Parts: sequence; C-alpha cells; structure tokens
Amino acid sequence: MTDAARGFSSRAIHVGQEPDPTTGSVVTPIYQTSTYKQDGIGGLRGGYEYSRSANPTRTALETLIADLEGGSRGYAFSSGLAGQDCVVRALLRPGDHVLIPTDAYGGTFRMFDKVAKPWGIDYDIVPIADADAVRAAVRPTTRMIWVETPTNPLLGIADITALGGIAHSAGAVLVVDNTFASPYLQQPISLGADVVTHSSTKYAGGHSDVVGGLVVVREGLTIEVPDGDPVGPDAATRVGFHQNSIGSIAGPMDAWLVQRGLKTLAVRMERHCDNAEKVVDFLTAHHGVSHVYYPGLPDHPNHDIAARQMTRFGGMVSFRVRAGEDVAVKVCGETQLWTLAESLGGVESLIEHPARMTHASVAGTELEVPSDLVRLSVGIEDADDLIADLGQALDRLA
Repeated sequence: MTDAARGFSSRAIHVGQEPDPTTGSVVTPIYQTSTYKQDGIGGLRGGYEYSRSANPTRTALETLIADLEGGSRGYAFSSGLAGQDCVVRALLRPGDHVLIPTDAYGGTFRMFDKVAKPWGIDYDIVPIADADAVRAAVRPTTRMIWVETPTNPLLGIADITALGGIAHSAGAVLVVDNTFASPYLQQPISLGADVVTHSSTKYAGGHSDVVGGLVVVREGLTIEVPDGDPVGPDAATRVGFHQNSIGSIAGPMDAWLVQRGLKTLAVRMERHCDNAEKVVDFLTAHHGVSHVYYPGLPDHPNHDIAARQMTRFGGMVSFRVRAGEDVAVKVCGETQLWTLAESLGGVESLIEHPARMTHASVAGTELEVPSDLVRLSVGIEDADDLIADLGQALDRLA
C-alpha cells in the first residue's frame, strides 16, 4: 500500500520517518549540527551542507506536513509569524494588494499593518465569511486573499472553495491559516487553497513546549514575476529560497518536537473536540453567558460550511459574559484547572481575555474584539473537571 492510500494516523506516524539506516532507530534522530562533512568540493551527502539551508530532522518534518496537508512542499520555521512573513515576501512585491479578515489573529494583522505595509503591500479588511463582500473588495492589484478558518477569536468560518474561486479568477493566491483546525480536521488545499500556514506551536506540537511555524504549497502553483526575477515563478521554490535567504528556520530540536506532536495529532484532536462539545453544552445553558462562539452549534451562521469542510469542529471556544468586561477579566483569573495564558492547542486547557491579551494590538481598529469576550483552548483533561472549574468561576462572578 502506498503512503497516499493510508489513513491520516498511519501517515502521521510513518511519512518521512523511516527507520534510521545506520542504527535502525524508529524515531527520527535529532541532527544537532550546524554543518556537514563534504566528500570533496561540492560532494554533499544527501544534499546537506549547512543547517540553515537544510537539516535532516527538519526535512523529516517538512516531508510529513506536506503529506498531511496534501501539498507538494512543506517548510518549517522558527514561528508561525516567521512562516507567514516568508509567504508574503516570497509571493508578493511592493504595490500588490491583499485582503485580510475582519476577525484575524492580532499578530497577523500587526505583520500586515506594521511590517508589510511600510514595505509597499496594501491591504483591505473584509468579512471573510461573506464571499460576495470579498469578491467586491478585489482590486486589479489584488494578489492574495488571506483566510483564517475558524478565525481567532470569534470562530468565524470561511468557505474555502468559494474564496479559492474568487482568488483564482482575479489571478490571486488563496492562503489559509489552518492553525485552529489542524490538518486532521481540515485540509484546505483539497478545497481550493494554494498555500497553508500553521503556528506549529499550537495543535501540531500540542504540548506547549515548542514555538514554530509551518507552510505548505500546493502542487504546480506559480505566480507572475517581473523580467529578470532571480528566483522564477514557481511558488514552492520561491518560499524555499526566501526561507534560506532570510534564515528564520526551525531548529532541529524544535522540528523534532513538532514531528513528535503530529504523530498523536489524531487522537488528541478527537479528545479536544469531545471536551469542547461538552464545554459548549455547559456554556450555552449558563445564565451568566450571553453568547457562545463555536462552529459546531447549529445556530452558528456558517455551521453548514464548517460541517462540509471540517471533519469535526475543533477545540477552541469563545463566549461573552453577560455582566461585561470587568467580570470577564475576573472569570479568567478565578479558574484553577484552566490556566490563564496566551497561546492554544496544548494538552492543558487555557483561558484568556483576548481584548487585553492576544488581540490588544487590534484595539481601535476594525478588528477590535468584544471587551466581554473570553477565549478557551479546551485541553484533554477530564471534561467534568473542566466544566466544574468554569462553573465555580462563573457562578461566583457572573
């Protein structure tokens, strides 16, 4: 049976992870080296010369994530934002225009607003769940549509297939940040996306012990480039060239940790989803909660789209506290099992106040989030314990 014919978990455990030919080790070695002995000038063993350009541990991870996402090439970076910045620099040039979501991660917005914009990249903010609004916002210079689905922190859902059609009709590429869903729950390339990004710090790593980023490019993606461009039109080659030239790579230990995390992604995501559904049932019935954001709820505005393009609805939940911002902040500080912290996607459950924490950078913009919003990253502890802890905080304060 070929790798392509095997199931997700089998591929996650075996693709790019053949037993070490020297020792038979079933675990990919950590090649903690900066350089490699050459057999004469230009005589490279396996193509390795310097670990910024390539490292066997990183190659194993990049091979694996490309397979899991159904792309042609994968790349591992030092952080999710490093990977996103590389995509922007590799596929855009000054004068190009990008559409980004009204509900986007604050760091992504900061990257476009404070880094890409001064470089000459223009952007507009659009409600990415509204395909007609996206189509209307496209300009002649639009070269990229940037999507999160589900979004952070309001769990909005975008129709990847519809947006892919809009992007391709305009000569643009569709980039999907798949961090919240993970490749286990959603494969955007199969739905029409051109590039997929991840903060591998989150579900891919899964244990809150690594910071990293992943990028996957679909087979055959090319972009228009000016005459004399030194890299050429192949998008995967361009991302690889910029990764090496800029140097924001995943180190071998970080690559090994993310690869290890991906091996158990399927079983972890099932438990994350099981627990999230139980937490959602509790929150929707609580008198102190005015609204729950979760794509698995039938009254979610794009529930049908989420059901079509995701296998389950994920482990992220947000809710609004009826009593307002001050109580929402206090609830975040009163839980005991839920840890007050930024980030998400680890085995432990986290709680945070987006307006003052992860999304403080978008205050006063179109991306500002409700001040009474609480975001949960539902871990894999016992669901009854998680609900009891949330309940005691909400009952006392809300």
